[in-house]
Amino acid sequence: MPYVIASPCVDTMDRSCTEECPVDCIYEGDRKLYINPKECIDCGACEPVCPVEAISQDRRVEDDDEAFVADNRAFFELALPGRGEPLGAPGGSHKVGALGVDTPMVADL
Repeated sequence: MPYVIASPCVDTMDRSCTEECPVDCIYEGDRKLYINPKECIDCGACEPVCPVEAISQDRRVEDDDEAFVADNRAFFELALPGRGEPLGAPGGSHKVGALGVDTPMVADL
């Protein structure tokens, strides 16, 4: 997974990153944004525009936010609450719009 959005995004969701992403791989949950690891092209355009510095490469995530690496992947690979199947890689966040649901880890914060 090239880039991950970690804890500073929770309850902030500035969305500047979504405007910079050339492949539309940043999806909106209820309290946080998530980068689709299968759609991200590892360009890094999202990282410098995040005003709360929530985005980093998965291997450079702060120690306190290490759990967000697996959690970001889970957003796309597991059926989220209220959804019958995993989101997977639908080909762009604008196709699906705001999902209004987070992973259990983020929802419980």
